[in-house]
Amino acid sequence: MVWTNVFDGHGGKHAADFACNHLLKFILEDKDFPVDIERIVSSAFLQTDNAFAEACSLDAALASGTTALATLIIGRLLVVANAGDCRAVLCRRGKAIDMSRDHKPVCMKEQRRIEASGGYVYDGYLNGQLNVARAIGDWHMEGMKCKDGGPLSAEPELITTKLTAEDEFLIIGCDGIWDVFRSQNAVDFARRRLQEHNDPAVCSKDLVDEALKRKSGDNLAAVVVCFQQHPPPNLVAPRSRVHRSFSAE
Repeated sequence: MVWTNVFDGHGGKHAADFACNHLLKFILEDKDFPVDIERIVSSAFLQTDNAFAEACSLDAALASGTTALATLIIGRLLVVANAGDCRAVLCRRGKAIDMSRDHKPVCMKEQRRIEASGGYVYDGYLNGQLNVARAIGDWHMEGMKCKDGGPLSAEPELITTKLTAEDEFLIIGCDGIWDVFRSQNAVDFARRRLQEHNDPAVCSKDLVDEALKRKSGDNLAAVVVCFQQHPPPNLVAPRSRVHRSFSAE
């Protein structure tokens, strides 16, 4: 099993630290693990959110929130769970495949959910306060959450896939990366770096350094997970066949 995650806190670091320390624990403690893995991971996000609410009720200084993106690899199964605007992108033979969806309040699906939960979107912000539609924490913000739900959800959206021999690596990063990289652009950049040094840790730093050069103004974190021992191969476009025709002359 391989577990990787990225948390992007706001209003302080406490929610991010709490999620980092508790999310995997709730997954592993589930009696059905690793069967029914999607239900278990989704439940762990909500358990983490509720446990943080209890911690905040005992210590108001903890009040904060965090987006969360977690990836779990069991055998050849890749499970990606996302709540917020971090993103996971899979490189499959050079092609970028989004393994998560950015949960922005202006996204039509999220806006409908928000409004159905009694919230609203103003100037791109949830209830005029948050620029994400899903997050762990933020229990201190009025009108965002309650025990029965609310416009700000901690429920993750899950995408799973079976890894193949063509899958080269996975990039996960917070929104500061994706503010200056498109998914395919990030895959192309990381692929070139891995061809040079084949070191995922160095490649993660390369992505952050490049985002800084591109003047990203938000938090920056990136993790690259490689699935192959060798560097990504050079891709050679297939040569098209030339069809010749001869006239009777």
